[in-house]
Amino acid sequence: MVFESLSEKLQNALGKLKGKGKINEKDLDAALREVRLALLEADVNFKVVKDFIKRIKERALGAEVMESLTPGQQVVKIVNDELTALMGEKEEKLEFASSPPTVILMCGLQGAGKTTTTGKLAGLLKKQGKRPLLVACDVYRPAAIKQLEVVGEKVSVPVFSMGDKNNPVDIAKAALEHGKKHGNDVIIVDTAGRLHIDEELMEEIVNIKATVKPKETLLVLDAMTGQDAVNVAESFNERLGITGVVLTKLDGDARGGAALSIRAVTNKPIKFVGMGEKADQLEPFHPDRMASRILGMGDVLSLIEKAQAGIDEKKAIELEKKMRTAQFTFDDFLDQLEQMKKMGPLDELLGMIPGMNSKALKGLDLNPKDLIKTEAIIKSMTKRERDNPDVIDSSRRKRIAAGSGTTVSDVNRLLKQFKETKKMMKKFSEMSKGPKKKGKIGFPFF
Repeated sequence: MVFESLSEKLQNALGKLKGKGKINEKDLDAALREVRLALLEADVNFKVVKDFIKRIKERALGAEVMESLTPGQQVVKIVNDELTALMGEKEEKLEFASSPPTVILMCGLQGAGKTTTTGKLAGLLKKQGKRPLLVACDVYRPAAIKQLEVVGEKVSVPVFSMGDKNNPVDIAKAALEHGKKHGNDVIIVDTAGRLHIDEELMEEIVNIKATVKPKETLLVLDAMTGQDAVNVAESFNERLGITGVVLTKLDGDARGGAALSIRAVTNKPIKFVGMGEKADQLEPFHPDRMASRILGMGDVLSLIEKAQAGIDEKKAIELEKKMRTAQFTFDDFLDQLEQMKKMGPLDELLGMIPGMNSKALKGLDLNPKDLIKTEAIIKSMTKRERDNPDVIDSSRRKRIAAGSGTTVSDVNRLLKQFKETKKMMKKFSEMSKGPKKKGKIGFPFF
């Protein structure tokens, strides 16, 4: 889970205040001491932590808390507000040129996932109706051009390349002309990274920037490097004047130091975050939603957006009708599994539900292998068996188990769950009164 360690510690610290009818300065100091330690352990910049705690205390000792009937809840609200402000208040979208093409310059150190992120960004913009062109300006790293071509192919975006013998500045200039000629309204330039910041790297990117005059200069940083990422951001910003940051590997970052420090230190927004390795796992960064998730308040808006993107509304309405009449089959269930997988990892989705904090998630078995196992069992059934599970006798169960690489016990468990779910659907259908309302289907049973 994103920021799991930090989230748990902050929720524990603030939880001690929630039930109190009155809060004095001593109570507040004790809670804020824990908050401060949690942030420092998360590798958040020391000065950022100091200013953050100071602002919270000043507000929490004011009338809005001390005279409130629910002072604990007011303190949590203040922390949520300040966390949101720390990360940038609101989503910062890409700026596009008034007359195309818009040039986006990508920079960063090696290993941060810059080339992959460049491809993901192109895919995201293509979904928004743009016609992006990827430009291979990393002529130093072995197979860097090939990597960009592979990523470009995955998202169906063309790649402009002149091989690894040409000057990157000349490549970028030629790509700009090529893009104008072929109607590309966004040109994304992938530049070379280094293992560390050096003068040669900076000079080259500065020259490319002067040549193509990008509307956006995005720095790609590995979120898991914590405070080091902030130091890199400072260096790039001083020389290059970045317009925003893309944090990669945020899904694997249990601490959160980079995300909580970068805006305050560089005054540059986090525009996108990488939430996995797949081509579609690059998301706009919403400071308010992330603050809510860290404090266990959920992120309903992101959950709805994922559902809208992943669930076919027509299929959902058809499925609802089947559920009302208890005609739900294993084929329908398999279809639900496929749609749910498009929405992302289950623990990430559950983390967006209000009240579903990191402590609650620890008690759940969210092994994605269980979904794969369920899918394998269903796909090992014949069409007749999927439509009418009652025909599945002991010999059929053995065959299904062997065909899916599972055990008969696994097959029996799934059949029992399916039967119980159909019974429950029938009861709900009988209990419902008044006009039937069409609604979207949620998650399938497990």
